[in-house]
Amino acid sequence: MVSDWHFLSMIELAARIRRREISPTAVVRAQLDRIAALDGALHSYALVMADAAMAQAEAAEAEIAAGRYRGPLHGMPIGIKDLCWTEGVPTAAGMAIHREFRPDRDATVVRRLGDAGAVLLGKLQLTEGAYSDHHPSVTAPLNPWHADYWPGISSSGAGVATAAGLCHGAIASDTGGSIRWPAAANGVTGLKPTWGRVSRHGVFALAPSLDHVGTMARSAADAGLLLQVIAGADAHDPTALQEPVPDYVGAMTSELRGVRIGVDADWNGDGVDAEVQAVVCAAAEVLRALGATVVDVRVPDAMRAGSALTDDWAANCAVEAAVEHAATYPARRNEYGAVLASVIDAGRALSGVDYQRILLRRADLRGRMAGLLQTVDLLLTPVHPYAPLSLAAVRTLGEQPALIAGLQRYTCPFNLTGHPTITLPGGLSRLGLPIGFQLVAPHLGEAMLVRAGAAFQGATDWHRQHPVN
Repeated sequence: MVSDWHFLSMIELAARIRRREISPTAVVRAQLDRIAALDGALHSYALVMADAAMAQAEAAEAEIAAGRYRGPLHGMPIGIKDLCWTEGVPTAAGMAIHREFRPDRDATVVRRLGDAGAVLLGKLQLTEGAYSDHHPSVTAPLNPWHADYWPGISSSGAGVATAAGLCHGAIASDTGGSIRWPAAANGVTGLKPTWGRVSRHGVFALAPSLDHVGTMARSAADAGLLLQVIAGADAHDPTALQEPVPDYVGAMTSELRGVRIGVDADWNGDGVDAEVQAVVCAAAEVLRALGATVVDVRVPDAMRAGSALTDDWAANCAVEAAVEHAATYPARRNEYGAVLASVIDAGRALSGVDYQRILLRRADLRGRMAGLLQTVDLLLTPVHPYAPLSLAAVRTLGEQPALIAGLQRYTCPFNLTGHPTITLPGGLSRLGLPIGFQLVAPHLGEAMLVRAGAAFQGATDWHRQHPVN
């Protein structure tokens, strides 16, 4: 049935497209019709590229009919966070000053999707400059599970569209939690790769040394499939890692015998809502039943509540953002929203000596975390300590630094260290809203994340629960 296609897994849809049981044009037309029907209320797209998407679908259909099948993304409808340059298409990064910017080339991730035959449905909405608040001129995406609850930031559009069946997967980015928060809030899977695993060429930067380009999908297997296509070395980005890209989907198994999963019970429990603790503990039991060994570990003291780590992340991010926006800030300050402007001001005001101290603490944390992850294959943590947050509660965060620090406690460390993570839906709150958990792997450990995530999802059905029909 056409009405069911929007929630098919990418892997299943790809198999049907390859067997020519479903045509790319029919799939894409159904997706565009669904976007037209639902996104007027959800606001997940900044721009829908309907004509271009149909042209790409028609080209994919003709190629497949002629026997020129490019792989599992051929004819697959994908959404792109609107900070990835797309040739000739407005790419605003959530900012008023870039509203008319039309790049003259594609970002590497966009080009690689095109080379794989994917169909780009449109550009997904985000917070201003990928920081924490939407520009006043932007209508923020709404959580499809409940419009009064937080959809996450900054990849809010990607999380909402993926959860609501408005794309089969999405390209997103994460500087301090921007894949993981929306994935958890919307009940989808978010894969933040190792820093440098995916090229950042042609992707608007917030803080280059903290920015990770990654994927969102409704399953770990689908998130890995997307990563398979966009990852790898890139001559246009000298920071992109040179190591070969493994077969993420091919590495999946239904069991986890021999896998060691570290749990710091004190860290996972300190100030964490009981509903979140229950999800994390239940996830540990499922992983144990799949054959994994769950072992006690202790995360570095710098990551514990009350440390300066989240302040260090904020200052590090602010300095890099000030550098990235130097061409337009403060010259065009009046066109910036208040939150992003205040971040850039903070970065411009920080002394070089203080910044160097932050970099030294960051290097120390990176080394300690790498040491911990030599003793286990994965680390299991919450995504954040709170039960699903209402929009009313989120609006008060700016007045409550302790709440902001709590929100960032389990996400920011792994941008500072560059480690890869996967966020998986693990349960529902008493109000019926999604709660996720996070697995962290050693550098370049994405294959283990996909394997563990797929095994967990083979034993549970949280990822198959949807907010809308």
